[in-house]
Amino acid sequence: MLLAVDVGNTEIVMGVFRSSELEWTWRLSTQPERTADELAVLFAGLLSQRRLAFDSQITGVVVSSVVPAVTQALREMTARYFAFPPLVVGPGTKTGLPILTDNPREVGADRVVNALGAVARYGGPCVVVDFGTATTYDAISARGELLGTVIAPGLQVSGAALFSATARLPRVELAAPRHTIGKNTVEALQSGIVLGTAAEVDGLVERIKGEIGGDAKVIATGGLATLVIPHCRAVDEHDPWLTLEGLRLIFERNTGSHDE
Repeated sequence: MLLAVDVGNTEIVMGVFRSSELEWTWRLSTQPERTADELAVLFAGLLSQRRLAFDSQITGVVVSSVVPAVTQALREMTARYFAFPPLVVGPGTKTGLPILTDNPREVGADRVVNALGAVARYGGPCVVVDFGTATTYDAISARGELLGTVIAPGLQVSGAALFSATARLPRVELAAPRHTIGKNTVEALQSGIVLGTAAEVDGLVERIKGEIGGDAKVIATGGLATLVIPHCRAVDEHDPWLTLEGLRLIFERNTGSHDE
């Protein structure tokens, strides 16, 4: 079985594949101070809930990470407890994805993995909107090329910046308000943060489609997607585990293995 791990700035998403089927998934908070041994205890506990043996049934580990401290801890954990190295997505990893940016080596591993998963599942042209710490928009051509990315502040980042920079605005639950026009401070903030992000998505996707050309499919993913996409007009598909699928494909392309 293959253990796929995507480390973001806010969350770690884990999944276990049996061959090409994603059998189990988990979401964890990202805490860069965790050691390799602490991650081992955490991962082993989650896997044991599904009656999976930590050190015998998992035969491959693939990782994409934007948090260097966690990347290193995962390398150490895998080597120590699985007795084989993980495949960590980075420069030099075989993906089969043409990257047409000014400096392909600076493109984040999560961007590459999402684009690969989207091309495999939906073809091109397409746009992947990933709702995480940042809201990112990956533009993919009809030929399956990653053309570039738009990066905007995520919902939590926008909210935190607003609350910290103002003396009297309270922290509010990230939820959609009853109406766009808020009747109180909480609703006004929720409208600006949640519905404002939805309007941002619709506006940016329209501009991206204008540059890509063709009838591009729009795929939403990421931990905060379900909060925003009901209020978007531009999103065609919600694929919460798109990144894990991309990781599985990269593992196969680099090892030739379909881990059972």
